[in-house]
Amino acid sequence: MRYRNYGFLLANLILRDFRIRYRNMSLGLFWSLLNPLVMMAVLTFVFTRIYPNMAVPNFHVFVLCGIIPFNFFAVAWVSGTISVYGNAGLVKRVILPREIVPISTVLANCIHFLIQIALLLAVVLAAGYKINGYWALLPIVFGLEVVFVCGLSLITSALDVYFRDVRYVVESANTVLFWLVPIFYSFTVVPIRFHALYQYNPIAAVVLACRNILMEGKAPPDTLLFKLLCVSVLFMVAGLLVFGRLKRKFADYL
Repeated sequence: MRYRNYGFLLANLILRDFRIRYRNMSLGLFWSLLNPLVMMAVLTFVFTRIYPNMAVPNFHVFVLCGIIPFNFFAVAWVSGTISVYGNAGLVKRVILPREIVPISTVLANCIHFLIQIALLLAVVLAAGYKINGYWALLPIVFGLEVVFVCGLSLITSALDVYFRDVRYVVESANTVLFWLVPIFYSFTVVPIRFHALYQYNPIAAVVLACRNILMEGKAPPDTLLFKLLCVSVLFMVAGLLVFGRLKRKFADYL
């Protein structure tokens, strides 16, 4: 019965975060589509008109395969990081597993993620690519990204209670990671000696897997999926352990 109540609470927190995000916005969910489309248009213009050396067919599809997974990661990580401190009243007054707070915040961002994935698939089909059997791997790939972000957010949200600078570190890290994930450049330009290490970046792995499935019509390499699985599960376990240890003194800092 208790777990059923927690599930009800989790669902309500997800819906609350979703409604708050679009409160008083006249365009509502349209913003979920506008942001990746604008970034796609700008990057496509820059790298096909100003610097026309990117020998990538359908560059707009190529770049959108990078923008959408990265946008979800960046927004969900930041919002997950500030979630515990931002919900101090709930954390202090309501008896609940406090892990629910950052996890619900990340899952609320999954609603926008799903909308943007639908946009990505529509653009892929409009560009002339065909549906193939490997599309069935997409829920696994994107699901592992969600698991990774949940684990990472558990760590940083717990640290943010003690050190308020953590949220700014996360924002700066997102800026750095934008350049370290192959969003607008091909993985082939990365020196071969860094390939294995690069693939341990879960967001880079998701981007590469998306391009394998949607643009190349083939399954991602087993090693890539295995690295994505291992790192995602590792961060989730680490997140639960770190959060579980640090949450004991939340009341003293909130």
